[in-house]
Amino acid sequence: MKLLVLVLNETENLNDILEGFLDVGIRGATVIDSTGMGRILSPHVPLFGGLSYLFEGERTSNVVAFSLIEDDNKVKEALEVIKKVQGDMCKPGSGIVFTLEVDQVIGLAGKLCDENNSA
Repeated sequence: MKLLVLVLNETENLNDILEGFLDVGIRGATVIDSTGMGRILSPHVPLFGGLSYLFEGERTSNVVAFSLIEDDNKVKEALEVIKKVQGDMCKPGSGIVFTLEVDQVIGLAGKLCDENNSA
């Protein structure tokens, strides 16, 4: 099981990405507003101030989407959705996506919760 984490600076693409997740069978994600260290420190630290060109327009925050995905094939499909909608995640200021291995889940309703309670 993996936790997919997407930090998205171009927040206008979020709905299309989440709809793409639904299309490939990923039924849940949590989305929170966030602010990166560079944006917070840029007015106060010259090193970060020079990076302000990375921040387009007046955007003051980005979003982080978390999705717990049981099937490795679904993880690959989710990454393809992100690539299709967002494009090149390597371009400056676009964001980052990564996955983490998840060993245990407690409190998620449905199948996972049933499996954890029987152990």
